Amino acid sequence: MEEKILLVSEKESFLIKALAKKLQEAGWETCHAETKIDDINKKVSEAYLAIYYLDRNEGSKADICHFLNDKLDEADKKLVLIGEKEDVEACQKNFSKEVLMDTFLRPLDNDQFLEYLKQKVEVLSQAAEQKKTILIVDDDTTYMGLIREWLRDTYQVNMANSGLQALKWLGANKADLILLDYEMPVTSGPQVLSMLRSESETRDIPVMFLTGKGDKESVMQVLSLKPEGYLLKSIEKEKLKKELAKFFS
Repeated sequence: MEEKILLVSEKESFLIKALAKKLQEAGWETCHAETKIDDINKKVSEAYLAIYYLDRNEGSKADICHFLNDKLDEADKKLVLIGEKEDVEACQKNFSKEVLMDTFLRPLDNDQFLEYLKQKVEVLSQAAEQKKTILIVDDDTTYMGLIREWLRDTYQVNMANSGLQALKWLGANKADLILLDYEMPVTSGPQVLSMLRSESETRDIPVMFLTGKGDKESVMQVLSLKPEGYLLKSIEKEKLKKELAKFFS
């Protein structure tokens, strides 16, 4: 297995280390993040899924739960909650049904839990393999979120709000298509495309520009960079789905 599992807990206790050891023996890589936004933010992008191991009264950490939910939802990743009954009930309210895969009560039977994970990961992997992966790169997170909602049932959709974030994501993941905003601040779409084409790992990934300008001069400027194509940001949902289906056919 190549998947990495992120273990989130207040501290890396004996129980967490024991669970990590079991996961590693079963073939998974693991990493640990404390229940701090900075630590979770550094490590969540590397993970295939997350396990949040709750300590007593941790269900009250709504800010951590909301942040973790948003980061996992952005990357279309899943979460398992483990804790005492009352803590799990309090905490799970902060996670969407798209993110929360399941809950387990303490004390945890590690062997039973591992068997559950193996089955779930196999199902998730098979589903992911059947979906094409699209990376959206845009500084407008609201727009990215909207496009992702439109496409998530058909495609594996990931988001990056800058060129550097996109390159970091592509360092650990693969994409079948990149939808790249043409007019981003700091590092523009054309600059990002140039960086992608300068690296052997990313030069062959198809790129479509997203642009807010549909006049002839702007379109010709976009096409001069020889992307796979371009899409107006005002495109409607069904038209977008149709264009992507045509591209992947």
